[in-house]
Amino acid sequence: MNLKERYTKPTPKFFRTLRNIGIALTAAGGAILAAPVAIPTALFTIATYVTVAGTVATVVSQAVVMDEDDDNDEPGGEVPALGI
Repeated sequence: MNLKERYTKPTPKFFRTLRNIGIALTAAGGAILAAPVAIPTALFTIATYVTVAGTVATVVSQAVVMDEDDDNDEPGGEVPALGI
């Protein structure tokens, strides 16, 4: 499966929710970073971390896809044996 196919397949519900949270974090952090007023260094640092964390959560969540044989998108389904 190449990257284009992975990004066009459906995403499970949990990861859609996580993706939306990541988008909100990225937007909030970006808004603080782009503010035209002088902000304290600590707030600037926190906004930078929030922006990076939101971006990573969004990208990773979007890359998760459902299996073709997985008909429900809720967590807690059957876990395959590890073979240990």
